[in-house]
Amino acid sequence: MTGQTLTGAQALVRSLEQVGVDVVFGLPGGAILPTYDPLLDTGQLRHVLVRHEQGAGHAASGYAHATGRVGVCMATSGPGATNLVTPLADAQMDSIPMVAITGQVGSHFIGTDAFQEADIVGMTMPVTKHNFLVQDVRDIPRTIKQAFHIASTGRPGAVLVDVTKDAQQDSAEFIWPDGLDLPGYRIDPRPHRKQIREAAQLLMDAKRPVFLLGGGVLRGRAVAQVRELVDLSGAPAVTTLMARGALPDSHPAHLGMPGMHGSVAAVSALQRADLIVAIGARFDDRVTGRLDSFAPNAAVVHVDVDAAEISKNRTADVPIVGQAAEVAAGIAAELRGLIAQNDVRDYEAWWGTLSMLRDTYPLGWTDTEDGLTAPQKVISRIGDITGPDAVYVAGVGQHQMWSSQFIRYEEPYSWINSGGLGTMGYAVPAAMGAKVGRPETTVWAIDGDGCFQMTNQELATCVINEIPIKVAVINNSSLGMVRQWQNLFYDKRYSNTDLNTGHGTARVPDFVKLAEAYGCAGLRCERDQDIDATIEQALEINDRPVVVDFTVSADAMVWPMVPAGVSNDEIQIAQGMSPEWERDI
Repeated sequence: MTGQTLTGAQALVRSLEQVGVDVVFGLPGGAILPTYDPLLDTGQLRHVLVRHEQGAGHAASGYAHATGRVGVCMATSGPGATNLVTPLADAQMDSIPMVAITGQVGSHFIGTDAFQEADIVGMTMPVTKHNFLVQDVRDIPRTIKQAFHIASTGRPGAVLVDVTKDAQQDSAEFIWPDGLDLPGYRIDPRPHRKQIREAAQLLMDAKRPVFLLGGGVLRGRAVAQVRELVDLSGAPAVTTLMARGALPDSHPAHLGMPGMHGSVAAVSALQRADLIVAIGARFDDRVTGRLDSFAPNAAVVHVDVDAAEISKNRTADVPIVGQAAEVAAGIAAELRGLIAQNDVRDYEAWWGTLSMLRDTYPLGWTDTEDGLTAPQKVISRIGDITGPDAVYVAGVGQHQMWSSQFIRYEEPYSWINSGGLGTMGYAVPAAMGAKVGRPETTVWAIDGDGCFQMTNQELATCVINEIPIKVAVINNSSLGMVRQWQNLFYDKRYSNTDLNTGHGTARVPDFVKLAEAYGCAGLRCERDQDIDATIEQALEINDRPVVVDFTVSADAMVWPMVPAGVSNDEIQIAQGMSPEWERDI
């Protein structure tokens, strides 16, 4: 598309239209102001005016999580851009396709410490997949096309495009590039057939195989191919925090989530495996525990689209660089041929052990001693009553872990959370973005009272833009996960973790009044017998956001737990209690 003279700002908006963007989350300011003017004239782009740039970034992430499309956010220079650093780092850690567009001071001011100048390209270089500084109006179309291509291909990630104010104001002929010139950027590595065959043979020979499914299964849109491989193999599978829903919780081969707060069966399966087939997983420390004691007898097949992840933490015996869907389909084809020739697999003893562990150590909770509601019960009932077709978005902390444990995930892309960076305040804006991307879907933000107070101003954005999310505040009046660690490791010295938001306090703030002040429906639930009715009432309100303040016990803790820095063999099922491995195995 050529021939029309446009300002850089007009070219930027036109370029976003060309790559198919339908929504931008942003907040204007001086250096990006030229671009906000032509936004008024576009018929394709919806702009959602947030109340804080961090909200824009997390909303773009939630949108991308829920839809698979590139999320887009926009901010001005200086503090507007620096407020996007956390969302960019968050998206990059979790391989979320996102493009952030920031304004920059005029080219001739760069390096002078001009008003609201910040080297956002330099600041974000460690936390983005790539970034650009655009100082010439003629470079805008090409740069936008490249940014979206980089963000959405290979291992998805965050890309920043910083555009100087003069580049936005200057004019040039709009030329949309026909192709892409990105030397050295390989987006579709072809897996080696020899390694595919080796992986299939290892599956045939193993006595105790386990599939470790990571977020890359979802990011790579490989759910169908991976499930076919798991079904064909007959081997058990575990799904990491970022992969919940990649295999239905009801699937007979699914053992649950591994890691620090994983199920006993999932953690034990990895520890005692003789083969781990890891697909789109990066052997994160929260999964492996002390790395030198992780799965000591297992050979490892490691499948990842990012070659840098292979053998980064755990050495791979069979490294396979490629798209998860293609590799899973390739292994399945080879395995099917081997099975047809001579099926020697015998997993009866292995499944006997795992089934015993699954039955003996199911996830659950005990009644609280203080008489207040168990938070696990609230979250479990939200999932049961709302159902598997909803989207559940969590902040970070105890409520995040309980949401991953006690909601049944039967569908992919129904669980959204901040995994790698662990960003408090993620839930409300990310739920907002998810609801924009999937407006017909019920979207719950399950938040803690600490997380909720970091970004609840985006409720105003939801009300004004008619984005009716539902927020469950799991209100234990404390920074729950920090308090749990103080309980376990710091002699119950609760230093600066009481938030004064719940039972027995003056409720600062009162979340129901806060919700109503924003124009939301505000509900409170303080008794077990009211949980179901309150959730059902929240589900019936669809003309505005709903905030439910669930008063829960501060003494509830997340179990099982592998304390940081120890072997997964030291998993505890309750305080001071470990599974009796020798008796069980």
